[in-house]
Amino acid sequence: MSATGSDVILQRMMALHPKIIDLTLDRVWRLLEALGNPQEALPPVIHIAGTNGKGSTQAMLCAGLEGADKSVHAYTSPHLARFHERIRIAGHLITEDALTDVLDECYRANGPDSITYFEITTCAALLAMSRTPADYTLLEVGLGGRLDATNVIAQPALTIITPVSIDHEQYLGNTLAAIAGEKAGIIKRDVPCIVGPQPDEAMEVIEAAAARLRAPLIAHGQHWHAYAENGRLVYHDETGLLDLPLPNLPGAHQIENAGAALAALRYLDMGDAAHIASVTQAYWPARMQHLRHGRLAEAAPKAELWLDGGHNAAAGVALGRHLASLPKRPTHLICGMLNTKDIGGYLRPLAAQAASLTAVTIPGEANTLPAEATAEAARQAGLATSTAPSVKAALAAIISAEPHARVLICGSLYLAGHVLRENG
Repeated sequence: MSATGSDVILQRMMALHPKIIDLTLDRVWRLLEALGNPQEALPPVIHIAGTNGKGSTQAMLCAGLEGADKSVHAYTSPHLARFHERIRIAGHLITEDALTDVLDECYRANGPDSITYFEITTCAALLAMSRTPADYTLLEVGLGGRLDATNVIAQPALTIITPVSIDHEQYLGNTLAAIAGEKAGIIKRDVPCIVGPQPDEAMEVIEAAAARLRAPLIAHGQHWHAYAENGRLVYHDETGLLDLPLPNLPGAHQIENAGAALAALRYLDMGDAAHIASVTQAYWPARMQHLRHGRLAEAAPKAELWLDGGHNAAAGVALGRHLASLPKRPTHLICGMLNTKDIGGYLRPLAAQAASLTAVTIPGEANTLPAEATAEAARQAGLATSTAPSVKAALAAIISAEPHARVLICGSLYLAGHVLRENG
């Protein structure tokens, strides 16, 4: 990427607001108005919120829509290796020239006024997507929902709320009810909302919000069901049963994410080609991604190398269950986390599945937990631990002792992005 292109403008944008996260929609509305309200010119929007699974659900929904020959815009965050990953225009990553132009346009329209990095880049994404025809727009919430910068669509075609759990308590509240209330902020009057599996406390809040807004719910366990049976995914709702391949995204939790995507596709009346594509063609990096190629993979040719960016307690539970389902093999973790996360809650479900954990500091990340602190938390969770100066060094130490080991690099999407860049 050109040093005088989008990366330079993105760096300038970091200085427009002193706080990284400051939840309000006032600045977003101001800039969108200056840009001519591009959010009103988007193709039909499907808005997705949730604590876990919203990215995977979006990926499967996108694959399904494209399997039905629909063109799809998609917006997600954060990116892993390059900012361009956040914005897909009619099925393709935004080009460097287009990104540079739209960022520069938003920067000039905003002027010296305060706005966060996420807010102004979300406005840029909406502007870019408004200028290219497509059949659907998929918007993934960045944080929460009610005050997230994506929550500017007056009448989406559909909303989706994936499983809600405790995360980002400093911004969303420290109870499931409070967090669910923020997620339910994307529900719009009379717009159907598909709801993934939820704890009772969260579901009560979502149901109350939907009732106030007369928004029909299409809820897991009530209106649709998805489960694995005899090596297949079985989905059924009031219109009938689907017998499909298991999702190509690994992990038992992807069954539920696939169910939410299928519920959306059924509501949109997309047909069998869409159903099959949603579970066979989805691509979502750093979600139990098997690294088979690249520099790190080549450095450990006999090992089984995996990468996962899950980072909260619910993600730890899902990851632990998936590791338990794999064929027996010595398993070692390389872990780096942010200091804003419940590291103990994340690591405890993994302790029974791993022989060791090597802690690393996430390179270039201001909020990284130091490797020594991650190692101490891992010891308290019952793991044998050590530290390493880098992922590469940690991997070398593991495979020198056990060349055929299973190695999972985990703990943060920021670490995952670093690994994907390093792997090449």
